[in-house]
Amino acid sequence: MTDKHNSTRRSFLKKSAITAGAFAAGPTIAMAGEKKDKKKRKKRKSKNPEPFKLKYAPHPGMFKHSAGDNMLDQIKFCADQGFRAWFDNGIMNRPVSEQEQIAKTLADLNMELGPFVLYADFKVESFVTQDESIIKMLKDKMRQGVETAKRVNAKTTLVVPGRYSQKLHWDYQTANVIDNLKRCSEIMEPAGLTMVLEPLNALTNHPGLFLTTIPQSYMICRAVNSPSCKIVNDLYHQQITEGQLIPNIDYAYDEIGAFHLGDNPGRKEPLTGEINFKNIFKHIYHKGYDGVLCMEHGKSLGGIEGEEKLLAAYRACDDFEIS
Repeated sequence: MTDKHNSTRRSFLKKSAITAGAFAAGPTIAMAGEKKDKKKRKKRKSKNPEPFKLKYAPHPGMFKHSAGDNMLDQIKFCADQGFRAWFDNGIMNRPVSEQEQIAKTLADLNMELGPFVLYADFKVESFVTQDESIIKMLKDKMRQGVETAKRVNAKTTLVVPGRYSQKLHWDYQTANVIDNLKRCSEIMEPAGLTMVLEPLNALTNHPGLFLTTIPQSYMICRAVNSPSCKIVNDLYHQQITEGQLIPNIDYAYDEIGAFHLGDNPGRKEPLTGEINFKNIFKHIYHKGYDGVLCMEHGKSLGGIEGEEKLLAAYRACDDFEIS
């Protein structure tokens, strides 16, 4: 589990579920939250309304003090600040009617949806096995993901291959992961959907998982050899696991389908840790990357002040030369 200074994938899913419940409850709950935060929230126009150069994607609740509790209002607020994408790990678990409202709002604002979590069970040895019941479960999950992606206009969905086995040679496990990903890709490809595999650090947050590094993920994607099997490069996790962020982006670039953001240590917004996000964003931009960069991190300050600090950090890191 994550220490108290780090936000894990599970905490983000929990927050997404809480936001989903409030949103699904309808206008009454949204209005109650609106009244409660009215004194704290500022009615202000963006000082920097121009779009960001890259598609940084906030998540539900990230700007709730500025925009209110209603998720659609949060999306609209983010669009007003120049964000061109949105990130919702838990959208697959939301009611269909809510998924459709979110999709319509994003389409109206010309915003792209980043990868949502399709499969990420950290307790199970899944992709590393050839167990027939697990293979069936994975195929069923992929079909469910395809249907969700159609409703929400998603291009990418996220997969974590689960835990490694202590009873099977590592190379056999790798071969099983490749075979299972090929099976999943056969379902994804006809729908034009890409699953992005996420390597997670084992040192601070997620010991025991099979996929941990960019080179390992690159090798597996090359072996699967499908446009529906790519990598999400989480810069927070990879700074902990291996560093070499820009060289690894270059080595694996053809197999990278998305990015996750978060500074280290602390997993907060850029400029709070050791990662030089301005240089990384500039590098990604000049490589021609046009996908989503999910803001999968917390804030170093609470309230509106923390949201303003976060905005200022992204404006500063996005302020690079493009010539």
